[in-house]
Amino acid sequence: MNWISKRIQNLSESETLAMSKKSRELKAQGHKVINLSIGEPDFNTPEFIKEAGKEAIDQNFTHYPPVSGYPELREAISQKLKRDNDLDFPPDQIVVSAGAKHSIANVILALVDPGDEVLIPVPYWVSYKELVKLAEGKPVFIQAPIEQDFKITAQQLEAAITPRTKLMIYSSPCNPSGSVYTNEELKAIAAVLKKYPRVHVISDEIYEHINFTGKHYSLASFPEIRDQVIVINGVSKGFSMTGWRLGYMAATKSIVQACDKLQGQVTSGICTISQRASIAALLADPAKSEDLINMQRAFLKRRDLVLDLLGQIPDITVNKPAGAFYVFPDVSAYFGKSFGSGKIENSTELCDYLLNEVHVALVAGSAFGNNNCIRLSYATSEDLLIEAIERIQKALENLK
Repeated sequence: MNWISKRIQNLSESETLAMSKKSRELKAQGHKVINLSIGEPDFNTPEFIKEAGKEAIDQNFTHYPPVSGYPELREAISQKLKRDNDLDFPPDQIVVSAGAKHSIANVILALVDPGDEVLIPVPYWVSYKELVKLAEGKPVFIQAPIEQDFKITAQQLEAAITPRTKLMIYSSPCNPSGSVYTNEELKAIAAVLKKYPRVHVISDEIYEHINFTGKHYSLASFPEIRDQVIVINGVSKGFSMTGWRLGYMAATKSIVQACDKLQGQVTSGICTISQRASIAALLADPAKSEDLINMQRAFLKRRDLVLDLLGQIPDITVNKPAGAFYVFPDVSAYFGKSFGSGKIENSTELCDYLLNEVHVALVAGSAFGNNNCIRLSYATSEDLLIEAIERIQKALENLK
């Protein structure tokens, strides 16, 4: 007898984590695996942030914190939103959670009822769809192919809205495509949303500081829809603090209170040491932080290297990512080709072939809703990127 709830049975495993698991297993067998599947900066947390964490331990910040986060941290987040994004969210409209994923889960569970439709532009981050399913909502996908730079249009958005639409979720800069919505594109989307005040939007801005366009724009910056937008952000990507597990949301008081209520029953307040370290991170002006500036420069250099190398492989189509640390090439020209007794029919089988044949771990585009593509993370050294793409090219040349 199966004792596991249908809720969990219907939930898919994260394909990014699954690929990382496969690569670890091959490494344990003695293979030199180059893992380009994980969405994690390869830089260490800046020293001034680590010092703030150590100081918090010495000062005995080791007791239960408020559910929504320390007041000083929420004040720092409020200041950051004003300084970097010109957004006015007072501390009582902010909830701190255990990573941006936790923040997104809180919002979805707080807003979505069974049968509610949630609009998700494709490609999307793997967990969006699964979290909607967990809330018993209905994911509705809006296709944004590579020809559109993987970004939906305002017209597509309006065509997808129905009386059952409750929510939309998108990221900019985007995981997996690296695409960044311009201010004009967001303005057009805001004009559509203004017509539908019942529709809320989760604006996932976790890659804000890894942006090569010169400026990050938030959908919440349009005053006519500000109360419809829930801003999600955190310290994992921009400050290289993935293991500290700290994200946050900013929204209207009613949504914040609902998320606080949910979090109070599930996790309560998150790690106190992470909170104190994050105060130091968020009070640092990113325009003046050498740590952030150097990390962004390194990612930009790697992006250009990867685009140049992939451009030398026949039948691969790549857009030019404007942010994050991923490329999302279209590799569908290789579907239908064979190796030995095997045949590649989709992105999953191509990723399995590359992992087993040349020990390079990537993530299938099907995990992000676009089976024509694969996701490659360039959050690793230039030497490893060069070697990985050389291996990929040789493996693709061997397909018949």
